[in-house]
Amino acid sequence: MKFEEYMKEVERPFTGWDFSSITETGRMQSGLLSWSYGSMAHALISDSASMLDMGTGGGEFLSKLQPFPASVTATEGYEPNVSVAKNKLEPLGVTVVPVDNDAELPFPDGTFDLILNQHESFDPEEVSRILKEGGLFLTQQVGGLDCLRINEALGVKPNEEYLQWNLSNALHGLEEAGFTILFAKEEHPSQRFYDIGALMYYLKAIPWQVPDFAPDLFKERLLMIHNEIAEKGYFEVKQHRFVVKAGK
Repeated sequence: MKFEEYMKEVERPFTGWDFSSITETGRMQSGLLSWSYGSMAHALISDSASMLDMGTGGGEFLSKLQPFPASVTATEGYEPNVSVAKNKLEPLGVTVVPVDNDAELPFPDGTFDLILNQHESFDPEEVSRILKEGGLFLTQQVGGLDCLRINEALGVKPNEEYLQWNLSNALHGLEEAGFTILFAKEEHPSQRFYDIGALMYYLKAIPWQVPDFAPDLFKERLLMIHNEIAEKGYFEVKQHRFVVKAGK
């Protein structure tokens, strides 16, 4: 495809938290981690009676973790995703709750025995408040150094608010809130984009990577990345991921 045709990629709608059009087609691929958040979550769900999934997106991931315990709740803070999540999850018996602030969640103290959180912000004190004694918190986070080469290639400074978000700081906050750390790991796998359209689609879905991204504003630099892909076969960046399992 010509570069101009790829420029139209960003016009395609993105709903929920579904990257299948570029991941399942192999247009974007990520390196393997030494852990599986999905396997860890699935094992914990089997021993749970009441669980919460924080920041469920469109419910795509949570829906694949069945069978569920007797009580399952999911929160979502991005308003366009709420209806998508409800359509996906409510037929499965999941209560979807819109939220505005992860530090003020609308649940009584000690509501859940398991709280899952994949790539969603969280307040350690608030997680502790709504978690039962002996309960578990499992989170996989995107660190502040994630995909910085994209910003470098486009000439955009990274969001300094997130740069220091890493495993060490996350553990400090959880321990301050009284959690016991049961498992923790941090890694930087590679991520490759095999065409410029996949990268533009990704940036549309991840607006915090390059705020106010619009292809026309970065046309010259996008063309440089397009030419790099034509020469090497891919555009490679480094992800930043960490996982924590903690007990109250």
